[in-house]
Amino acid sequence: MFTLMIATNNLCLKYVGVPFYYVGRSLTTVFNVVFSYILLGQTTSYRCILCCGFIIFGFYLGVDQESLLGSFSLIGTIYGVIGSLMLSLYSIFTKKVLPSVNQEVWLLSYYNNAYSIFLFPPLIMLNGELSALRNYNNFDSTYFWFQMVIGGICGFAIGYFTSLQIKVTSPLTHNISGTAKACTQTVIATQWYNESKNTLWWTSNVIVLASSALYARFKQVEMEENSRKPIPEEKQSLV
Repeated sequence: MFTLMIATNNLCLKYVGVPFYYVGRSLTTVFNVVFSYILLGQTTSYRCILCCGFIIFGFYLGVDQESLLGSFSLIGTIYGVIGSLMLSLYSIFTKKVLPSVNQEVWLLSYYNNAYSIFLFPPLIMLNGELSALRNYNNFDSTYFWFQMVIGGICGFAIGYFTSLQIKVTSPLTHNISGTAKACTQTVIATQWYNESKNTLWWTSNVIVLASSALYARFKQVEMEENSRKPIPEEKQSLV
């Protein structure tokens, strides 16, 4: 899942612009609710489900406006949705797997990157990128490898801090903070690339961000309420 998450993220960015990347990846919270129920048996309140409905609406509005602006990419959006799905699964399974590695985030990051070394070559071949590598003229360039090393360090750091955040908080917290990060990324990207977006396009971003924030708040309140509930007598003897 770690490998697929990285691969689909990169493929999404290949076909869509950085500003739209946020909207394309906005369904992570929705998938988190679905898989938390399927894999962990955790139910979600109606108000949180309503927030997910607004997130889906914001996603649809963003896709619609991107299409009207003439920059919509179906394959890029599909990769974004798959990336959201993979991130949700990765977050949930990271929380479940950490006890198996004695809560060692470094060890989990090592395993993820070690497995990726063997999993990425088949994906590169399936995607037809071997010819691109063979025909790349700057493959022996120092600048190229400098960029690759910097990218590798940043990628490892992202993977490590992702696992660390999931360890000390929860998959939900990680997904929400990721949404906030992506929103900031969208604003910076539109300025960096001098892209002009209409009001409805920005509205879609606001809907997704606000719905995600409300979802997080509702979940926080529910967790606080559950923590204050008294323990049943039959369970107190086991504590």
